[in-house]
Amino acid sequence: MNVSKNNIYYTNVDFTLLKGDSFKLLKKIDFKSIDMIFADPPYFLSSGGMSCKSGKQVSVNKGEWDVTKTIEDKIKYHRNWIKLCRDVLTDNGTIWISATLHSIYAIGVALEMEGFSIINNIIWQKPNPAPNLACRCFTHSTETIIWARKQLNAKKKGKHYFDYSSMKKENEGKQMKDVWYFEDEEDVWKIPTTPKNEKKEGYHPTQKPIKLLTRIITASTKENDVVLDPFNGSGTTGIVCKLLNRKYIGIDISEEFLEITKKRYEVNNAKI
Repeated sequence: MNVSKNNIYYTNVDFTLLKGDSFKLLKKIDFKSIDMIFADPPYFLSSGGMSCKSGKQVSVNKGEWDVTKTIEDKIKYHRNWIKLCRDVLTDNGTIWISATLHSIYAIGVALEMEGFSIINNIIWQKPNPAPNLACRCFTHSTETIIWARKQLNAKKKGKHYFDYSSMKKENEGKQMKDVWYFEDEEDVWKIPTTPKNEKKEGYHPTQKPIKLLTRIITASTKENDVVLDPFNGSGTTGIVCKLLNRKYIGIDISEEFLEITKKRYEVNNAKI
């Protein structure tokens, strides 16, 4: 990487956090050096609405970075960072992008416009979603995660890695489907929203659970592969990379969230 010392917020062996604008720092990462990317970009749903948290009515506004955009601006925004990610991704590497209905369709369009071929459209169905306060539509209980690979030319696609056997073993000997939901609350593979014990080092409004990233990273990477998260947030991608022996680079403009990630890393590192 060709980044300045000012951009390196924290580094320890194969775990690196970069502070700054992803649109600038992605240009500093070596061309075709990343094996897998997980991205959880802004959902653009902060429009003054209300939601429910712990039984209380709260604002859905998450910050200036999440303010609602027009569809044209959404597509432009996503095309810009996806193009930069394509440059640093190996030809056989893959990208996972998580979003809600507020931006997932713009992301899908942007991916194809920037030379990606979609492998799967994962539906993560949450067994414990926030209730619908307005009672004017169905309760939102899912997030979509697109898994895509490079379209190298009109006829050739990247040869992506998929740990089929691990996914089949996890699913009790059956092929893993693209809807991730487990009804039994005692099921070890249930993927609920992020539990409280994963938020002890600090709060991030869109933090993903370790179980979700464990499945994604196990399915699409090998040990010692390099994983990038251009919207690091509270660092769940990096924590799972440490647990699974992958190398990690996380980028975020917020020192607050990078500090949460650092604390989470040091706590989990002490346990290993």
